[in-house]
Order: sequence, then structure tokens, then C-alpha cells
Amino acid sequence: MAPASSSGASERDRRPELITSISAVTLATHDMARAVRFYTALGFVLRYGGAAAAFSSFSAGSGCLNVTTEGSERAWSWWGRIIFHVADVDRLYAQAVGAGLQPQAPPRDATWGERYFHISDPDGHELSFATPLGPPPPTPA
Repeated sequence: MAPASSSGASERDRRPELITSISAVTLATHDMARAVRFYTALGFVLRYGGAAAAFSSFSAGSGCLNVTTEGSERAWSWWGRIIFHVADVDRLYAQAVGAGLQPQAPPRDATWGERYFHISDPDGHELSFATPLGPPPPTPA
């Protein structure tokens, strides 16, 4: 890490950001029809592909959530979580439960300033949906 300058900011902190956003995240599925049902039940809007396609794309704010088909012989050997900010986490939770989906637990408030819940898609990918509770808490010194 570069040493801090006399102004307290490192050289790296003063460089313009070249990476400005995430355009898309792509997850694999063994069953596209099942994945499309799951994501549309959560409220994602299908933009490309569909139940019979090998690749589908859903709107996710200003980006996309993509799903691609992998053969059933392929097993996932990693763990990760995708976190989505939503307008009303309690309403989305109720929608998910009403559609027969099974979140891990009801929404709860977190110390980092969000109300959230987790749910796994049918292929085991963990998703988190959160609504900010207000201004972010101060960072410990």
C-alpha cells in the first residue's frame, strides 16, 4: 500500500476510479426453467432468454443478473453471496414467501445499517436483499 501523503490521502485515493459499476453478475444453473421461475417470483424482470434458453438475463437496477445453463454433472465448488439493494425488503420478503419460496429467516436489522434477508436459489447461490435503514454508521477509528 502506498504511504499516506501529508494531506492524509494516499496516492491511490487520489486517482480517478476506472471501475465505475458492475454491469452484470452471471450464475450457473442446471435447470433454466426452474431458475427463470425463481427469479421472476422474486420480481426480477426477464430481459433476454427464458425457460427454454441456455442463457437468460434479468434487470437488476442499473445492471443485469445473468443465468447460464451448465450440465448437471458439474458441481459448484465455491461459496459467494450477491447482495441487492431493494426499495422495501419486507415487501419483497412477503412476495417471496407468497410465491412459495423459502428465505433463510425473516428480515432483520443489521448493525451496519441495513434491514436484510437471505435466500438461496434452486442451484444453491446465496442472495441477500437489503434496504438501507438510514445514513451509514460511523466507521470505527
